[in-house]
Amino acid sequence: MSDRKAIAEATAAGLRGYAERGAGARAVVGFDGFIDSIIRVVDRRYDATRFDTMPTMDVLGSRIVAAAGKSANFEFVTTLQKLGGNGPIMANAMAAGEIDVTYLGAVGYPNPDPIFGELVERAKVIPLAEAGKTDALEFDDGKLMLGKYAHLLTFGAEQVRETIGVGRFAEVVSRADLVAMINWTMMPGTQTIWELMADEVLPELGARKKRLVLFFDLCDPAKRTLEDLQGALEIMKRMQEQHADVILGMNLAESGFVSKALGLIEVSDAEGSIEATAVAIRESMGIHATVVHPRSGAAACRVQGEGIETARFSGPFVKQPKLSTGAGDNFNAGFCLGLLAGLSLEQSLCAGTGTSGFYVRNAKSPTLAELARFCDELPAPEGG
Repeated sequence: MSDRKAIAEATAAGLRGYAERGAGARAVVGFDGFIDSIIRVVDRRYDATRFDTMPTMDVLGSRIVAAAGKSANFEFVTTLQKLGGNGPIMANAMAAGEIDVTYLGAVGYPNPDPIFGELVERAKVIPLAEAGKTDALEFDDGKLMLGKYAHLLTFGAEQVRETIGVGRFAEVVSRADLVAMINWTMMPGTQTIWELMADEVLPELGARKKRLVLFFDLCDPAKRTLEDLQGALEIMKRMQEQHADVILGMNLAESGFVSKALGLIEVSDAEGSIEATAVAIRESMGIHATVVHPRSGAAACRVQGEGIETARFSGPFVKQPKLSTGAGDNFNAGFCLGLLAGLSLEQSLCAGTGTSGFYVRNAKSPTLAELARFCDELPAPEGG
C-alpha cells in the first residue's frame, strides 16, 4: 500500500467519521457573486449542430495576433450557465460536504437570483448586492475569465452596514467555526469589510473554546498593485496577532505574487517547491497556516502546538477535465472541510484535491458520501 493510497483511505474514513458524529461544523463565506456562462470557442463549423472547438489558448491567441490590423470574427457557444464567483462556488461545495454554511454576498438584491437556487437550497443565503457576470472561455489547458462587474468594484463595508447592519453581521460571524473571505482582487472594496471585521466585529466576539479560523483567497492578484497586496497581507497579519487563526490559500501563480510582495527569494522550480513556498510565506507573515495548490496537487504549512507542521499531497490530476472553472474553489472547500472535520494536514490536502478532482470530472461538487468514495479509490494523477 503506497503512502498516497493510505492517506486517501484514511481521509475517506475520517470524512465518514465526521458524518457519523452528526457533522455540524459552521462556516461563513463571502462576498462575491457572479452568473457564469461556460463557453467554448468555435474553431471550425460544419453545420448547425456540428463544430470543432479551439483546444488550447494558443490557438485563440494566434488567431487574434493574425487579425491585428484587420478584423476577425469568433463564435462563442455557451455550454452551461451556472452560479459563479469564487465565494458561491466554495460555499456550495462546502454545503454539499455537510458544512452548515451561511453565505453573504453579491447574489442578487434584495432576493437571490434564481441561478443561485442550488446554493439557497443548501445554505443560508444573505443577499448584499446584485451579482456580476462572467464569460468563462474554457480550453483544454486553462480558461479565460471575462468579467462584467463595475458595480462590485465599490462593494464593501458600507453595503454591509446599509443592508444587514454590523450587529447582524457580527451575530452571523460569532456562530461560525470558520469564516472564508474570498476574491479581494475583483472586489477591492471588500478590504473595508476585512477592516470592519478587525476593528468592530472580532474584538466583540468574547471568549471562545476554540479560536475562530479566517480563510483568505485573494483570487489572482495580478492586476492589483504591489502596494495594495502588501496592505491586504498586513490586515491578515493584524487579525492573526489580535483575534483569530488566519489561513491564506493560494494557487501556484498567487503564491508567486505573495512571495514577491513579502520580498521572498524567487524559486526556479515553483511547482516543485510548493511546500517550501508555503513554509516561507507562513513564516514571513506570522500567520497560522498557508496552502498552495497547483493543478498537480497541494502543499501546506501550519502551526501545530509548539511546532510547525508541513505536508504535500499529489492530487488526481486529469488532462481533459469536464469542467475546470471553479476547481480551485472546490479545492478550498474540500481543504476547509478536512480541517473542520478534524483531519490531519495531509488528509485535509487529500480532501481538497479529492473535491477538486471529483468536480472537474463530474462538473459538480461531491456530497460528503461521494467524496469519501472518491478518496477510497483516488485515481492516480494522469501524465501531462
